[in-house]
Formats: sequence, structure tokens, C-alpha cells
Amino acid sequence: MNLHEYQAKQLFVRYGVKVPAGRTALSPEEAWAAAEALGGAAWVVKAQIHAGGRGKAGGVRLVRSREALCEAVESLLGRRLVTPQTGPEGLPVETVLIEPATAIERELYVSLLVDRERRRVAAIASSSGGMDIEQVAAQMPECIVSEHAHPAAGLLPWQGRRIGFALGLEPKLVGAFSELLLKLHRLLLDTDASLIEINPLAVTREGELLAVDAKVALDDSALFRHPDLAALRDVSQEDSREARARAHGLNYIHLEGAIGCMVNGAGLAMATMDLIKLCGGEPANFLDVGGGTTAERVTEAFKLILSDEHVRVVLVNIFGGIVRCDLIAEGLLQAMDEIDVRLPVVVRLEGTRAEEGRALLAGSGLNVVAASGLAEAAQKAVALAAGEAA
Repeated sequence: MNLHEYQAKQLFVRYGVKVPAGRTALSPEEAWAAAEALGGAAWVVKAQIHAGGRGKAGGVRLVRSREALCEAVESLLGRRLVTPQTGPEGLPVETVLIEPATAIERELYVSLLVDRERRRVAAIASSSGGMDIEQVAAQMPECIVSEHAHPAAGLLPWQGRRIGFALGLEPKLVGAFSELLLKLHRLLLDTDASLIEINPLAVTREGELLAVDAKVALDDSALFRHPDLAALRDVSQEDSREARARAHGLNYIHLEGAIGCMVNGAGLAMATMDLIKLCGGEPANFLDVGGGTTAERVTEAFKLILSDEHVRVVLVNIFGGIVRCDLIAEGLLQAMDEIDVRLPVVVRLEGTRAEEGRALLAGSGLNVVAASGLAEAAQKAVALAAGEAA
């Protein structure tokens, strides 16, 4: 789960990380009232969406008058901001953050994330802040320095100092940088975050380190331990289908293909998508209905897949271990009865009561294409999506 910039900065303040003074606004009038309260002669208007690249997309604007501020706010609120990280549809801007302009001497990049390969928390920094870190890593790898926290000892002060010196910070700032990393590490552990990012971390003219931007991503699996953070979720920033799926206990991720997938088990779902790709097709989604699913959940999953207008065929791949295949078949038939299904549905059932499930589908009279194996199911789905006979 992602947080908005202003929410992430509120967390930073709790842990003693310095951020610019700022206020949120929902209208031009609120924005000007915020600017007056903050003071100064110039302000930054920042669209609040769950994506990076806002500056290049016009979502971060420096203004020096009331007219310019109100014009910027009015042009951002209510629109969908498209950045390289949002996709072509963009994300809705419902809130803006107003901050006084900061006199910046130098920009750095800092992040802490879970390195799954090393099974440790990694602290990563770069002397090229304000840029896309992927671009820096590809073109200027020498500008990136990192340290890994020991699972028992945690991130240690000497590691922060080492990174600070590697970034070329003045000696008086090296200690402050090390303290900053330790605070961010504590924040990551306390909130079960998977990523904390500051880009840029500014060195101000006053010689302070200031988190001009802030990004925090939380581990969804640990949100039950943090109801206060879970309450910060902004569903307007998420795919509406993914939000519906979560409400029904389904694991769904929207993709750009034409073959809708419904599978029980995350590993089997990944293998199904791999086979679709191998056969020359493109999956429209990842959808795991779970190992102990019910007919009702299958019905909701099927409706979810069919709500995607780009889906041309549905591939159902169920291995009945815990779940019974006849219950899956009942759910499919229930969903197809409730919805005017005009798309072909390729079904592969294997495992517990698979024969009974196949019999139910065969006798339904609906547009169901049976497949005896996973490879055959993928091939038939790809052919049907391409408008060919299965």
C-alpha cells in the first residue's frame, strides 16, 4: 500500500526527519489560505498521486503570486495526471500539497528497501538526486552507494557515515546524514514498510538535510498490525478492479492483455501466465482465487474478469487440492448465468471431483471449451483471443 507524499512526511516528522512546512488543499481558496499561513514569496504546488515523475508531467509547479498559485491548483485538481509510472490513463488528483519554496544547494537520493535476494534491508544513496534512479543506475553506476543492515544489529552509524563520505558531504553533515538513515531504518521496521524513498534529499543553504519529497510503500500483508496506517489507504489511486477484488478476498492485478485468467494458487497463476506468453498471447490479469475458494468467490472473480473490456477469452485453470472442482464449475455456471457472457471460456479442471466438474460444464450448453492439460488450455485460449478456432 502506497502513501501520499504528505502522509509520508507526517510519518517522517514523527521520527525526527526534517521536512518542509506544508499544508494540503482541496480547492484554490484553501491553497491560498495555506500559502498565507506558511508565509514566503514563492511556493511549490504538488499534485498528490501514488506515482513518481510528477515534475516532468506538470504535477509540481513553482509559483510566485496568488494568481499563479490559484491557477496551478485549479488546473491540477479534478484532472488525471499522466506520468511514466501511471500508464496512459493517469491517476486522479484530488489533493494538492502547498509548501514554501526551498533554497537548495545540492540534491541527493536516499532510499531504504527490502533486498529480497540478500534478505536484508538495503540503504541506497546517490549523489545524483532529483533524477530517475533507474537512469542513474544504468548510466552512472559509480554515483550509487549502498549498505545492508544486519538482521540482528540493524543499520549501524558507521554505515551511515560511510555513505555520507561517499556522497561527498561535508564532515559536519556526515553525522547528520548517518542519524537520518538510522531514523528511516527505525521507521521502516516499525511500520513494516517495504520501501522508503527521499528524492531529492536537499542540502539547504543553511547546511541542513531536508526531505523535499517522500515516498513510503507499506507491506499489505502486515497492515493488520497497523490499523492507523491502513486507514490512510486512498482507493481512488488504485485500480477499481483491484479494490473490488480485495473486498472479496481475491488477489487480482490488472494487466494489458486480452486473455483473462482465473487460477487457484499464486504459483499456478504465474505458471499459467508464463504459458500464455510462451504460446504468443498476453494475459489480461493475475487472479488467484485461493486454495479454499467457494462458488460465491468464483462468481465474483468471473464478474471481475469480464468487467475488463479488453478481455476476449477467459482461461480458467483449477487444480483441486483443497478446493473441489465441482464447486468451481458451479460458480462458473452461476456467474455465466448472471452475466450475458458472449466470450469463449477455456476451462481446465484437475484434481478433487474434476470429473464431476467437467460433467457439469459439458451439460450446461454454454460457450465452454474443455482442455485436458495446461499447455492445451493455453494454446486454445491464445487461438481464441486471436480469432482463430480453438
